[in-house]
Formats: sequence, structure tokens, C-alpha cells
Amino acid sequence: MSNAPLMPKATAVWLLDNTALTFDQVADFTKMHPLEVRAIADGDAAQGIKGMDPLSNGQLTREEIEKGEKSPDYRLRLQESKVVLPPQPKRKGPRYTPVSRRHERPSAILWLLRNHAELKDAQIMRLVGTTKSTIASVRDRTHWNTSQLTPIDPVTLGLCSQIELDFEVARAAKEKPIDAAYGGATLLPASETTKKDEFEPAERSSDDLNLDAVFAKLKTLGGKKQEDEEE
Repeated sequence: MSNAPLMPKATAVWLLDNTALTFDQVADFTKMHPLEVRAIADGDAAQGIKGMDPLSNGQLTREEIEKGEKSPDYRLRLQESKVVLPPQPKRKGPRYTPVSRRHERPSAILWLLRNHAELKDAQIMRLVGTTKSTIASVRDRTHWNTSQLTPIDPVTLGLCSQIELDFEVARAAKEKPIDAAYGGATLLPASETTKKDEFEPAERSSDDLNLDAVFAKLKTLGGKKQEDEEE
């Protein structure tokens, strides 16, 4: 917990109005300069500030005030709060961009749209710290400064780091669906490998498979040859 109470000036105003503590004691408790506390007491400072009771919020006890009033050398001790506040969750939002760099965001958006079309709008918003409407205006060329925009690498502009850009590009590539037109080299299906050649006859004639018919043709040819020789 901080060594200073909440709203130090308002606490100092209340202590000066409601207790007999010295300026040094009030200054030590509120972590203010004694001259500033004196100016508050004289009405030269903290005009219009309403005093805040440190007893009501548990930052000071009545016993501490009484000890301080009895001894000018006593220094008041800030009481520890009994209320434990839960840690504040980290807010998710667009990246903060310095004012001097904000006019360069449309150029970075144009560069990302041209060189990394696979990036989603949410990813561009994280990288550049912009809004979805600005991305849409740059993409549709409806931005008020479209004619003067030139694509510039956001890393060069200092809007994001190279590691952050590479991470978002790799994520977009991983989420991109695989092109169904080419699925890589694969084996031919069985219907193709077992398909008969269209020029090959479906069935061979019975004469080609009948051996008796083949020998009969050979004998006929041999008999004709002998008759020719006898003549």
C-alpha cells in the first residue's frame, strides 16, 4: 500500500479543520511539504477542496490523532486497509500508437493489404493499432487521403516489431485453408489401374485359343506346299 493517504490535499484540509495537529505532523502524514500545508491553513492553497475524513475510510484512527495532539514530535501512522481489492485484469484493446505516428498508420495498412493479403482485419488492428473502419476505407480507397498514401512497412515506421509481424503472418498462413485444386502427389485409384485399354479387344476370338484349329491350318498349308513341288 502507498505511504500516502488517498486524496492527500483533501485529507490535509480535514485534519487542519478538525484536529490540533501541527503543520509538520499533517505534512508528514499526507507526504506534502510543510509550506504547502501552511498555505492550505492560511487559505492560499486548496481553495474549494472539500475535506475528506481519514477516519471514515480506515486510513487513520482516533487514537493516532490523540497521540499526535499530545506530542508534537509524534508521527501519525497510516493504517493498512482491511479491504483486499482484486487485481485489475489486463484490458485487451488496440495497440497504443503515439500521436506522432498515427498519421502513418494508413500507409502501413496499405502495405499490409498489398503484401500480406492473408492477414485478417483483427490481425492488422493488433499490429498497427487501428480500427476496422480505417482498414475498410484504405481497402476500398475511400480514405480521405487515398491519393497521397504510399505503402510503407509498419516495422520501418516503428508501429510493430518484425517478430510480431512474422508471428501474425505465420498464424494467418496456418489458418488458411488448403487449396483443393492440388492436394499433392497421390497414387492412382484402383479403377484407373485396373481399367482395360480401350484399343484392346474385350475378348479374344475362340480361334486364337483353339489349338486344334491352329494345327489344322498348318497341315493344310503343308499339303498345299507338297502338291506344288510334285507339279
